Amino acid sequence: MNMKVLIVEDEYNLADVIRERLEKEKLIVDIATDGEEGYYYAATGVYDLIILDVMLPNMSGFEILNKLREENVASKIIMLTAKSMLEDKLNGLENGADDYLTKPFHMDELVARINVQLKRNVKNYKNILTFGDLELNTTTLKVTCTKTNEVVELIKKEFQLLEYFINNPNQVLSKEQIYDRVWGLDNEVESNNLEAYLSFVRKKLRAIDSTVIIKSVRGMGYKIEYGNQEIK
Repeated sequence: MNMKVLIVEDEYNLADVIRERLEKEKLIVDIATDGEEGYYYAATGVYDLIILDVMLPNMSGFEILNKLREENVASKIIMLTAKSMLEDKLNGLENGADDYLTKPFHMDELVARINVQLKRNVKNYKNILTFGDLELNTTTLKVTCTKTNEVVELIKKEFQLLEYFINNPNQVLSKEQIYDRVWGLDNEVESNNLEAYLSFVRKKLRAIDSTVIIKSVRGMGYKIEYGNQEIK
């Protein structure tokens, strides 16, 4: 399971140092140096954890935190800031932050706090994901149709696509959200790559006689549905 982390920090040199350390921990890391940019990235919901500074240009960390929690973005959030007053810590924690670390800090402590939050995500992560008549094994990358007992194996990108859809059954996922989650923000993906992989997934679902479909929603993106009934 690839864990993705977003660093929202206007001191780029600091953000880059954190990124280098986290990449050594085998994490996928993106950086935003502006509040509005950070909110845009974070609101995609593709990140497992967000390191969020408070003092940011254009939109403060507290504003970003509040908007993300109002929109039910489930990413773990660690506030990272020079503000050390108790009321600032309480403000962050009471509004949905999972942890709070003040500057200056030791890198090992930040990594330890990140690992605690990510382990909680892993603990809650199911080995078998289900949707409709599908069972997706996140260890073997095999998908089973429970009606026919037919099984097919997915390659990595196919698995990541189907996993993302199953974990977001009530949402229309835009192309941008899918690119960000499966390919990463820094990767330039040709539009036909996504269509190609979606076609591969659809063919494999048909091959096991599943009634689960990945539907195109004109002008908006894609949504996973079961049979002819839209998921409520």
